[in-house]
Amino acid sequence: MGSPRQGPRRKVDPVSSSSEEIRLAAGSVGVTVQPGNGCRVGSLTVDGVELLRQGERYGSFPMVPWCGRTRDGRFTNGATTHQLPLNGPPHAIHGTGRDTAWKTARAGGSEAVFTYDLTDPWPYPGRVTQIVELTESALTLRMSVETYDDSFPAQAGWHPWFNRRLTDGGEDVRIAFDAAWQERRGADHLPTGERVDPLPGPWDDCFGMPGGVDVTLTWPGQLELNVASREEWVVVYDEQEAAVCVEPQTGPPNGLNTAPRLVTPLEPLETSTTWTWRRL
Repeated sequence: MGSPRQGPRRKVDPVSSSSEEIRLAAGSVGVTVQPGNGCRVGSLTVDGVELLRQGERYGSFPMVPWCGRTRDGRFTNGATTHQLPLNGPPHAIHGTGRDTAWKTARAGGSEAVFTYDLTDPWPYPGRVTQIVELTESALTLRMSVETYDDSFPAQAGWHPWFNRRLTDGGEDVRIAFDAAWQERRGADHLPTGERVDPLPGPWDDCFGMPGGVDVTLTWPGQLELNVASREEWVVVYDEQEAAVCVEPQTGPPNGLNTAPRLVTPLEPLETSTTWTWRRL
């Protein structure tokens, strides 16, 4: 993967306003990114048809520096235990990036780069970079987490809300994937540590795909979209009427505690996902 590490060392403009939208285009495909609203992709249109659920809390947002729920908002780094705000009681959920105004490092045409500095309530300084790259048939999102000081565990991923139906009268989306296992989910919505054969939906569950995330969404007669990532973890959520979520991420929910990826001054956390579509 092309290293996003160059992004944090670039001079950037002041923090983006919450209403700013960065627009990217490639042929008949359009994307808007909202750096002031958690650097979420607010819109993805193909031939004028919106693929993402609209609304301030929807679109597709980066999950960083953790993904999903962290049990009781606590995680350890060596002998030190940290307490995060319980923004999804009784847990901390989806990181701080989605609630942060990011900076636009550069933007133009079909590519843009955004950054934000890790700060309270996250206990370690660092820099997060997201790169958005658009073509006529794919959207690639890249993210890195860097530290220039103490090492710390972290996660990164994306939480897209895809519309269940693309048009009035259109059929519901169909989700297809072949996972090696499903993390058994406890009553607290966190993995119990037991792996089971994948169960039929509806889901709010984490799946393991050792060969990399590979999930296909099909809107019959309209569009097929594949969500791919080199990571082996994906959460699939389809319990809402309006939208479904396919969330590639670098570890399972509560992974700061159960499957930490250490960010060091020499080893940033780098990840990416590519969504590829074709018209039916």
